[in-house]
Amino acid sequence: MKTAMLLAALTALFMALGFMFGGKGGAIIALLVAAGMNLFTYWNADSIVLRMHNAREVDARSAPEFYALVAELAQRAGLPMPRVYLIDTEAPNAFATGRNPENAAVAATTGLLSMLSREEVAGVMAHELGHVRNRDTLVMTMVATIAGAISMIANFGLFFGGHGENRPNPLVAIAAVLMAPFAAMIVQMAISRTREFGADKAGAEISGNPRALASALAKIAGPAAQMRNPAVERNPATAQLYIVPSSVSDMFSTHPATEKRIAALMAMDDGRIEPPVASPSTPRTRAPSALDPNRGG
Repeated sequence: MKTAMLLAALTALFMALGFMFGGKGGAIIALLVAAGMNLFTYWNADSIVLRMHNAREVDARSAPEFYALVAELAQRAGLPMPRVYLIDTEAPNAFATGRNPENAAVAATTGLLSMLSREEVAGVMAHELGHVRNRDTLVMTMVATIAGAISMIANFGLFFGGHGENRPNPLVAIAAVLMAPFAAMIVQMAISRTREFGADKAGAEISGNPRALASALAKIAGPAAQMRNPAVERNPATAQLYIVPSSVSDMFSTHPATEKRIAALMAMDDGRIEPPVASPSTPRTRAPSALDPNRGG
């Protein structure tokens, strides 16, 4: 119910921008565009996101250990085997997409596989399968699509919206350009943050190792925020898809604070161990991950 209301709020914001720059006709066109975008995204969510990130599909032959790990986790979760992808970038991260569990895909960056141990990678991929099992992937992709379109129409309407008397007041138009994307971001945050805690819980249950997922979050939080991610830079609305987003501030992040997520995972482990500590400013030396796609052999 909450998610449906928030999606309706995003659509209403999209229509309001259409009305501001095109009157009643603009609002109707915006509604039709939003409906068309949602329908198109429903059928093409996975291919949209995967192409955007230049992901390449792998199988049991091209990435045997990683593929087998995902297959094992999917079986534990009671899910169909998703398509598996790798993204060639040093930034450690992962995401899931697809309109339903039967058409799902999971992707991890090569940086993630190189940085984490097998148990930590399992925790991360179990988190992504948690999104699939909870059917978050479609909603999150739809939200990212509409939020990105709101920013686009706001900027386009400022320069080309209306003619003569129908053109909005310049100050109002500028305010819309600044406030509409911000309002879309707030709605996007409200949807994404609650779903991340649910996926963390599901990931811990699927992997059977909440501390490994907590350790993975602690390790990748700093590098994920500091390393360049060209796909997110081109379309910031996609940041919510990742397990840890690229963000300059927790206040404006689409995800809960990593520390809170780690604390919740450690509580699932009955507090028997201390949360793992990994400072992004402190260099680490460790053996390559067993799942490192760059490892020879």
